[in-house]
Amino acid sequence: MAYRRKDFLIPFLTVSSDALAIEAAFLLSYWVRFHSPLTPFFGVELGVPPLDAYVYGSFFVISAWLLLLQSRGLYRTRRTVHFSEEFFPVVRVVALGMLIVMAAAFFYRAFSFSRIVFGLLAVFSVLLISAGRFIVMKMEQRRYSRGRDIKHVVIVGSNPTAARIYEAIAHNPSLGFRVHGFFSTGGKGAMARMKARYLGRIGKVSDFVHRNRIDLVLVALTYKEHALLLELIKDCEGVNVEILMVPDMVDMMTSRVRVTELEGIPFLQVREAALSTWNRILKRTFDIVVASAVLLIASPFILFIAFLVKVTSPGPVFYVQERVGLDGGSFNVMKFRTMRADAEKETGPVWAKKDDPRTTRIGRFLRRFSLDEIPQLINVLRGEMSIVGPRPERPYFVERFKKQIPKYLDRHRVKTGMTGWAQVNGLRGNAPIEERTKYDVYYVENWSLVFDLKIIFKTLRAVLVGGDAY
Repeated sequence: MAYRRKDFLIPFLTVSSDALAIEAAFLLSYWVRFHSPLTPFFGVELGVPPLDAYVYGSFFVISAWLLLLQSRGLYRTRRTVHFSEEFFPVVRVVALGMLIVMAAAFFYRAFSFSRIVFGLLAVFSVLLISAGRFIVMKMEQRRYSRGRDIKHVVIVGSNPTAARIYEAIAHNPSLGFRVHGFFSTGGKGAMARMKARYLGRIGKVSDFVHRNRIDLVLVALTYKEHALLLELIKDCEGVNVEILMVPDMVDMMTSRVRVTELEGIPFLQVREAALSTWNRILKRTFDIVVASAVLLIASPFILFIAFLVKVTSPGPVFYVQERVGLDGGSFNVMKFRTMRADAEKETGPVWAKKDDPRTTRIGRFLRRFSLDEIPQLINVLRGEMSIVGPRPERPYFVERFKKQIPKYLDRHRVKTGMTGWAQVNGLRGNAPIEERTKYDVYYVENWSLVFDLKIIFKTLRAVLVGGDAY
């Protein structure tokens, strides 16, 4: 099957779903406004308008909104897209689309459209478009799990990042990728823990891709190997293959360079403030509202957990530990105690591990669903933490990592959080600190409130279906 045909069906179904959803939103809005049991609450003073006018208007709206969705890249291949990653772009497109609809209605004087219908249209459009896309996404994942429209992949690189790429693809068949193997820059023994088949050195990539009709090359090279990347791209000239590269730390350090001017003098802005004043206010307001609401609603459940911790093992209910936060300042983080009170008496500071013998019976359950971290909402209300941000680390490990990991201290340019971009991407527990730092720095440099909401939704999903917390 040709490469382009593999990504035809799902985008086609998505376009069709969106068009039907917009039309259904129009019809449902018209019915609720003029013919439903709710109609008496709205009041119809000028009579019921003809349905034809709204149907004809919907044809214009469908065309315009589909173009808006396309301009936002919402019809590209979606093999790694989660529902939360599409919901917020859909909301933004509908909001912009409603402005276009209202502007068109204003200039079209031959007929007066109901403002209530427009309000209902916005709500129903978001709900129906999102529901349709969710159904298509599930169909897509099921199709890939059955081995249809599979993309054939090779990995270039033999470092821990390459190994993680392979593990992520191999353990998730619903992504629709099949890894044939990996190419190394240092021979077969360069990466003994790569479970993928060794295909040779990097110079053989082009021939293998051409002979085996590979669709995608995933490149995971360090900054010292960038010259090899240029050779790889040159070797693959004329071969219809997609190449994706994982950015390393050097790429990230130079990714946000901008040119600015001060009194006619040009400057290169190599770093900007992590959060502007208004963004800090917005983020802090969001933290207070969410933390207060959760503590209020879940207070009976929190008291029950505290009771279980107290009666199932000797020691305090809460575990208080010094952590490093914003600008390198320290604070005491609060958690429900999940280990013996003397857990580090003999070992000193160490990370928790899977099936840790120091964990109590109730502690295993709390850690599995991240319930032990609920008391950190108090840290959020105090202003010591945020709902979303890089996870806070102990001073002992900060001192160690800042000497080993480039840009590690950049994690502290924002408040640390209860959950973060690294955690929702599977980098928790004993995951390589280099990889976690990359994700944390990306979050710091690309913060937005929508990004925070996306992380929160992915956190809820990970807590319910994930199993990497311990």
